[in-house]
Amino acid sequence: MKKRLLIAILAIVVIMLFAIGFLHWKQIKMDTEIVAQETTEIEQEPVFEPTYMYGIPVDSMMVIQGTIKRNETFAGILRKYNIANNTIASLIKMSDTIFDLRTIRAGNPYVLICSTDTTPLHFVYEQDKVNYILFTFGDSMKIAAEKKEIILVRKIASGIIESNLWNTMIDFGINPIMSIELSEIYAWSIDFFGLQKGDHFSVIYDEEYVDTIPVGIGKIYSAIFNHQNKEFYAIQFTQDNGTGYFDEKGESLQRAFLKAPLRFSRISSRFSHSRLHPVLKIRRPHHGVDYAAPAGTPVYSVGDGVIIAVKYTKQGGKTLKVKHNSVYTTGYLHLSNYAKGIKTGSHVKQGQLIGYVGSTGLATGPHLDFRFWKNGQAIDPLKVESPTVEPIKKINREEYEKIKNEMIENLIEADNLLHEKYPNRLKAHRTVQTDSTPIIIK
Repeated sequence: MKKRLLIAILAIVVIMLFAIGFLHWKQIKMDTEIVAQETTEIEQEPVFEPTYMYGIPVDSMMVIQGTIKRNETFAGILRKYNIANNTIASLIKMSDTIFDLRTIRAGNPYVLICSTDTTPLHFVYEQDKVNYILFTFGDSMKIAAEKKEIILVRKIASGIIESNLWNTMIDFGINPIMSIELSEIYAWSIDFFGLQKGDHFSVIYDEEYVDTIPVGIGKIYSAIFNHQNKEFYAIQFTQDNGTGYFDEKGESLQRAFLKAPLRFSRISSRFSHSRLHPVLKIRRPHHGVDYAAPAGTPVYSVGDGVIIAVKYTKQGGKTLKVKHNSVYTTGYLHLSNYAKGIKTGSHVKQGQLIGYVGSTGLATGPHLDFRFWKNGQAIDPLKVESPTVEPIKKINREEYEKIKNEMIENLIEADNLLHEKYPNRLKAHRTVQTDSTPIIIK
């Protein structure tokens, strides 16, 4: 009997110990979960993100923004904010090798960053939307030329010519600078003075943004330009450490000669064996192309060569002649002046500035008379077939084909969308088809 009682008591004690241990374990577990939850809640608290201007945290600063007024000087602006004359003098001296303070322009913005007690700490002058000069005051004065962060956004843009390329960019909401970029890419293959209504294009490129504001055009990856119902592709590719544009066959768009010696103008008179001279009022050959342009418009050499003549003639006025090789020579007449360093014997590169449009000699107004000779015989500059430079090399062909196919798929998609949106403004619809799914670039 006693043995059974003892066993029962021991059993009760074991059960009680187990119950106490279980309750203790449960309490520890609950405490641990609470601590973990509190820790998690602390970790999930939002992190304070400071506000920066020009790389400077300004949350606890006073920021004063202003605009340079007419005839206002750097020293005058700083004195307005009670900056000591000796500090201003030191900054002016330090700026000599970094920034010419005399070039500060009215209308440009500036920013003064001060401490909470209004002590000036930094002064920023914005040269343009990207570049700025940072002046730092205090015991350690500094001056630095800086740039704002540029964000690149890949885009596809398209347009249809109504009047000229520049106006087309504006009409279709594209940065007008794109007209210059395209004219340079296609300078060897498209006569941009002969664009026709209905010519159209699509281009893949990077738009540059600063503070969500578009500030320029970055890299242009590819383009298609339909000129007079003929398609011209341009695919950017790098080989032998050089970057250029190539067509769908891998041939370089660059030629030995540019299509024209001016970037923007219009043809006022063409090559002719019998033209009524506007001054002499008699019929005589005009073995050149006249480009009407404002006086002072830059004139560029259409190819590499050597200056063989810098002279003034009664009819051609200030004239330049460039010998490109044993076959071709070009002439530039009625110039208002020559570019710096241009003289007989000077070597010039393709696209180099050589002079400026004028009306010297027998001319009714400012224009460039551009001439071309082949083996000493005058030929029509608009009909010159210029040889290409080196095409895509065999070793690079596979890589180029991959890039080209991707770009052309997207260009075709953009071109088709343009035709769908403006069917009545285009002369003809392209018949190129693709079975591949285009990569949509937003």
